[in-house]
Amino acid sequence: MKKLVHLFLLAVLITACKNEPKQDTKIVEEVKQEEITTSIYPESITKVFDAHGGIDNWNKMQTLSFSITKPTGIEKTTENLKTRAELIDTPTYTQGFDGETIWINEKGGKAYKGNATFYKGLMFYFYAMPFVLGDEGITYEDTDPLIFEGETYPGILITFEAGVGESSNDQYKVFYNAESAQMEWLAYTVTFGRTEGSPDFHFIRYNNWQTVNGLVVPKSVDWYNYKDNLPTEKRNTVEFTEVVLSENAPDNAIFLKPESAKVIE
Repeated sequence: MKKLVHLFLLAVLITACKNEPKQDTKIVEEVKQEEITTSIYPESITKVFDAHGGIDNWNKMQTLSFSITKPTGIEKTTENLKTRAELIDTPTYTQGFDGETIWINEKGGKAYKGNATFYKGLMFYFYAMPFVLGDEGITYEDTDPLIFEGETYPGILITFEAGVGESSNDQYKVFYNAESAQMEWLAYTVTFGRTEGSPDFHFIRYNNWQTVNGLVVPKSVDWYNYKDNLPTEKRNTVEFTEVVLSENAPDNAIFLKPESAKVIE
């Protein structure tokens, strides 16, 4: 009987020893995978992403839409977050981008006088901060903090690899709250249509947030006047309403050019 007991205990011990390395290996693999995931972005921008709901949660979303009230009426933007196809619908025109072609469909006989290529993705990009700064082809480095009205905001300089987007010479600076890590300011240059960079930074203040589908996104933003690459006083406020963030993809048919629309070369 004792011999049987000893054999049983020996079998249990051997089984435990065999299983233990497998458990350790699994744990090591999980840790390595976590390190790979978190090392995609520098720690500073990762903190900002996390303070807004996390870049992984953002990447689950496929549709973003929001509305802006302008003097001419409501401007509604709908974006496919995976293809960046876009529809901007206003009372006087509709602007679309199907992933390759920009088109304008005028309404009410009113001629479109804007710059469709420049405006494509413009308000979407400002609205989708900070998450659009997780796109491919972006580099990050710490920069001097912004000091405004006695508060110090740590900064991250954002630059783009050549050929990324319409204006790869653009630069952005994200300034965030030192305690909460939420984004507080965006400084940006405008190089559209130019072959060289720009030394002048414009400023937007992000200090009015709302939570939509688990992500912290702007409720409104303030454009500021600037001098010597520093913000001075508030110039105007843009409010965002009817915000939708969804894991369901939009109907791609809405981005297709109607027969009556004209292509923007």
